Amino acid sequence: MKKHRKNRMFFGSSTVGERGQITIPKEAREVFNINEGDKILVFGAINKGLGLIKASELNGFAAKLFQAFEPNGSDNKNE
Repeated sequence: MKKHRKNRMFFGSSTVGERGQITIPKEAREVFNINEGDKILVFGAINKGLGLIKASELNGFAAKLFQAFEPNGSDNKNE
């Protein structure tokens, strides 16, 4: 794992399999306590990327996530 900025980490890469599955790197699973059977939600913003979060951690997070994808954290009503 390589830390880039405060509280941000790089865990490596995964390859998409023929059924569209990816493997979350072991160290990422350990840091975020992701276990077999956990439900993972996938968020995304076109031209920005994807984000993953455990469903159990969602309370109050969705609004912050989408706000983070906006320029300067502001609402963009044109999209």
